[in-house]
Amino acid sequence: VQLQASGGGLVQAGGSLRLSCAASGLTFSGYTVGWFRQAPGKERDFVTAITRSGPRKYYAYSVKGRFTISRDIAQNTVSLQMNSLKPEDTAVYYCAAALSDLIWTTAQDMGNYKYWGQGTEVTVSS
Repeated sequence: VQLQASGGGLVQAGGSLRLSCAASGLTFSGYTVGWFRQAPGKERDFVTAITRSGPRKYYAYSVKGRFTISRDIAQNTVSLQMNSLKPEDTAVYYCAAALSDLIWTTAQDMGNYKYWGQGTEVTVSS
């Protein structure tokens, strides 16, 4: 199983980026897929997740209203549309997949995700 995150880059504050997570060896429709981020010198934090069934979407309060997670079953990808980016969004973004159908509290726990991508770097300049 491999997850490949892509789409990161350098953008000015207020701009947008679209991250993508592609999978090989698993089908995203059978997993909860989450995005986490890790800023320099900080811990890895939950950003958003889309559940296996529903699907339900969960967002960290810091990104709610600005970020949108979506799933393309045909392409077997999960995307993260990031709008109105702020310098504090600067981080390495990781996608991850959990076999179980997570709820709001459990979706934020990295320990519930079995597979992880390598990360893609997002830099937002002020």
